[in-house]
Amino acid sequence: MAAISSLLASNLLQQPTKSYTIQAQASKSSLQLPKPASIRISHGFSASPFSLNLKETLRVCAVAEETAVSTQDPTSEYARRLYVGNIPRTVNNSELEKIFEEHGAVEKVEVMYDKYSGRSRRFAFVTMKTVEDANAAIEKMNGSEIGGRQIKVNVTEKPLQTLGLPLQAEESQFVDSPYKVYVGNLAKTVTSDILSNFFSEKGKVLSAKVSRVPGTSKSSGFGFVSFSSEEDVEAAISSFNNTVLEGQKIRVNKA
Repeated sequence: MAAISSLLASNLLQQPTKSYTIQAQASKSSLQLPKPASIRISHGFSASPFSLNLKETLRVCAVAEETAVSTQDPTSEYARRLYVGNIPRTVNNSELEKIFEEHGAVEKVEVMYDKYSGRSRRFAFVTMKTVEDANAAIEKMNGSEIGGRQIKVNVTEKPLQTLGLPLQAEESQFVDSPYKVYVGNLAKTVTSDILSNFFSEKGKVLSAKVSRVPGTSKSSGFGFVSFSSEEDVEAAISSFNNTVLEGQKIRVNKA
């Protein structure tokens, strides 16, 4: 045994270049020996995964920057599209366009009609050509009267300048009540004002709220409407459950 050990040691010293080969073969043939640490380290610090992570990071940053710029762009449609509520049922697109043209250039007018009855829902969307025209229309038209009805005019959706504060303000404005309904399957275009105006046709609406995705201004697809009496709740459910609002059939039940 001593002679064999001496011979192996002599061969290893004389041929150092073969030492790695012998160790590698031994590690492969023996199930008890762990993989060389150098292999684990090389895999953990390989160039390709690190490059991929860097590219992904840069891509996410670019998307976030682009999103931030787009939401701050005052010429985007959200800043020019106005919600016009409580209009008379007899007012059509051309008549509403003429009224708003007195305060700026109008790009598009959409009076909303019930899909089944064909009756006006008493609200519309007016898209102005510039932000200045939209602001002028809000200043002059909000609270004014058309056909004896006091209308509401405001921007349909505003981006969040700071996360949390606008959402907290919207939450605090909601008037809760034991007489409340849940409204599901809402279209993304439905705002709290649209929801309130829609349900006010069948009862005294105290407040309406469209739920938002936390930290964003995006609709969660459902909301709540509070009323002043149980009778109003029952009337809302019987009248509006499975009706169409903004192109989608909504679900209405007690909250």
